[in-house]
Amino acid sequence: MKRSIVVLLSLLLVSVSLFAAGTKEQAPGVDNSLQKIMDKGVLVMGLDDNFPPMGFRDEKGELVGFDVDLAKEAMKRLGVELKLQAIDWNAKEQELNTGNIDCIWNGFTITPERQEAMTFTPPYIHNAQVVVVRDDSPYTTLASLSGKTVGYQAGSSASNAIDDTPEFKQSVKSFVEFKENLTGLMDLEIGGIDALVVDVTVAEDNIKRSGKPFRILEEELAPEDYGIGFRKGEQKLADAVWQQLEAMAADGTLAKISTDWFGSDITVVAK
Repeated sequence: MKRSIVVLLSLLLVSVSLFAAGTKEQAPGVDNSLQKIMDKGVLVMGLDDNFPPMGFRDEKGELVGFDVDLAKEAMKRLGVELKLQAIDWNAKEQELNTGNIDCIWNGFTITPERQEAMTFTPPYIHNAQVVVVRDDSPYTTLASLSGKTVGYQAGSSASNAIDDTPEFKQSVKSFVEFKENLTGLMDLEIGGIDALVVDVTVAEDNIKRSGKPFRILEEELAPEDYGIGFRKGEQKLADAVWQQLEAMAADGTLAKISTDWFGSDITVVAK
């Protein structure tokens, strides 16, 4: 009997110890997100590798872009390695929540729905959803696209902008989803669609770099802000990354990176 009691007590102590360890690791309300990254020494950044100039592959197949340069400098200052992880943009939330990536940083628009599901930094760039058409097309306004075919990237905030412009949405004959904006622009070029809803940063960069015969309608669908998304409740990690961006803004590094990519400082950190 005594031996049985001793065995039971030993098992109970082991169970309590294991429970305490698990509680320390996953206790509700405890934010150890920054410490996890510092202990690991690596932050995995999820991005769409077909989203120039924010993140894309160069002629050598290497991941480059404005957000890539920002993240590299921020992680250097934070003292951790940056790992770039290309993801399916339509599955970005799943990639984040399952732990495959530590943040989404790639022209990621802050929306009310996304804010409910994750933790964001403040905005670092203002953006807008615009409509791109072929330069030789007759379209000049949103209304002129009535009865036409319009494309947009699946899982992007372009769909939110379309939903938030009901008159435009109802007037369009049909919408086509593309996995990537660059695929949509190629379809626009060959006449597969009449217009593409896309981020103004992407549209301007594509027109400048490619020299393709596109133009942007003056009438915007919706203004937006770009932020960096983390798992819900990981405020300490978000704050630590944001502090690096603030320091970069203060010493001119942020303005330099922006000028290298856009020709001017379009960032809004500490402004």
